[in-house]
Amino acid sequence: MKQADTTSAGMLHRLDRWMYRGGRPNRLARVLNRIGAVQYAHRIAAPRQAVTLEVVGRRTGKAISFPLVLTPYDGQRYLVSMLGEHTNWVRNVRAADGRAVLRSGHREPVRLVEVEPAARAAILQKFLELAPGARAHLPVDRTAPLAEFERIAADYPVFRITPAPA
Repeated sequence: MKQADTTSAGMLHRLDRWMYRGGRPNRLARVLNRIGAVQYAHRIAAPRQAVTLEVVGRRTGKAISFPLVLTPYDGQRYLVSMLGEHTNWVRNVRAADGRAVLRSGHREPVRLVEVEPAARAAILQKFLELAPGARAHLPVDRTAPLAEFERIAADYPVFRITPAPA
């Protein structure tokens, strides 16, 4: 019989999984995401790599905000979907042809370019180093070899942040 993880990290991972059962945020997660988006956008007690992504909703046409972790890797900046392909922000970014705004104390119009699955593994590994809250959602340990990240790379979209066209 598997023993329950009663450490604080283990309990947080269980809470994270509960808040995003089925890959979608429950009511509590939606409220916390709204708070996080405002907090990150205005740099109020926000982690250094925290940003708010603003993208036009594919159905409503209204700007929607998501708190995310910016992942620097090899001189570039990236955004990673910890819940995989079917998250709203990923669908909205694709529908908007990558046009979005990053907020982290200031507004930065950007274009997000999706990274091919073959090039995602090292970025995913770096993401897990920076985003402890995401560790419960990716099925690999942050210390796993790169080959383990290559195995899951196709399931977790990664977008490279580029300047918005003039």
